[in-house]
Amino acid sequence: MTLLQSWLDRIYTLRSGPEIEMGLERIRPVFDAMNVKPACPVFLVAGTNGKGSVCAYLDAMLRAAGYKTARYTSPHIHRFNERVCVNGVDADDEALVAAFEAVETARAACNNLALTFFEYTTLAAFHIFARAKLDAWVIEVGLGGRLDATNILEPDCSVIVSIGLDHMDFLGPTRDHIAREKAGVLRTGKPAIIAESDPPKSLLDAVKEKKAAALFVGKEYGWQRYEHMPTQWGFWLGAQRRHGLPIPALRGNYQLANAAAALAALHVLSDRLPVSQGALRQGLLEVEWPARFQVLPGRPTVVLDVAHNEHAAKALERALSDMAFFPETYAVFAMLKDKDIAAVVSAVRGRIDHWYIAPLPGARGTAVEAIQEALIASGVAARAIHPFASVADAYARARENANEADRIVVFGSFLTVAACSDPT
Repeated sequence: MTLLQSWLDRIYTLRSGPEIEMGLERIRPVFDAMNVKPACPVFLVAGTNGKGSVCAYLDAMLRAAGYKTARYTSPHIHRFNERVCVNGVDADDEALVAAFEAVETARAACNNLALTFFEYTTLAAFHIFARAKLDAWVIEVGLGGRLDATNILEPDCSVIVSIGLDHMDFLGPTRDHIAREKAGVLRTGKPAIIAESDPPKSLLDAVKEKKAAALFVGKEYGWQRYEHMPTQWGFWLGAQRRHGLPIPALRGNYQLANAAAALAALHVLSDRLPVSQGALRQGLLEVEWPARFQVLPGRPTVVLDVAHNEHAAKALERALSDMAFFPETYAVFAMLKDKDIAAVVSAVRGRIDHWYIAPLPGARGTAVEAIQEALIASGVAARAIHPFASVADAYARARENANEADRIVVFGSFLTVAACSDPT
């Protein structure tokens, strides 16, 4: 076991309470004691789906413009180090261990205040970023917004990408409840990009209450495809137009919405972080964000997607429908039991011919029998369902059975994708 893994195991055990616990009362005194407030512009990105992609776009375009950047995202796919990125490079074990030691010192000065795993690791990321003397921080909200640990920062620009039904146990049972929580990242008088095309009333009310300088998609900014130029698209914000932008490296038509949100966020801070048209183009072409409709090279075609809620599953279905014809599509599918399996299955079942299902490890993993029951209840024929002992086994069998012209779609959880993708 590495020293980093020893630290991660220890951090998990600091609190005897639930793994996820919302609130800023624990993190605030330790944050203050660590003196890690950023000395540069901060983008804080919230949303049900798409927030990681927006962060990836912002990071790529800012780096293409020559800026030194921080990017904080979660969860990771293979290695914890993926969460903490400086100038496009994942933090190494040594830097993370030193950051954990800094958190521990500050925590001890605060009467050994017990932090959640996410609070502890968020502070460690901020420690690394503060020491790196950067030009911009790009921070993905973990859960919700109002009470998420990342909201301890004071963003210069807030982005709310989408509002969907997920994490209802923590955020509330409706889109209106969830929007109210995500609106907690707004700041009085500060710029905000609202990329949700159907904002719930609670979000609209929060924008008014905060007097946020909000730009709404479809009203203050937007994008368009060119029928005569399929490799290009255009972005508009007010009277400003940017034509001839390259289709982003991230696949799926929905990625234009995420790219447009990032462009709008850069626009509102252009007085502090000017980015040229050339840098925008370069960032769009070079952006990387694994397992978000990621199509692997080779045959059969393999699509990796971390879609794990209804909103994401609908986007996955649309992206699959836009692909070329495939005689057969195999799903390698596993989910956590606190997710709405039926809703996810209903969204994509029309695109799947064979379901290769498996359990996920840990207390939150769904047993294969429960997944099979959910599939049958959603109208999937029993003959199309093939249970396996592990995701790796399901993926191996799918590759054996699929012809070169067929398609394999791996989705349902970060853990599902991790079991089917090469960590190198």
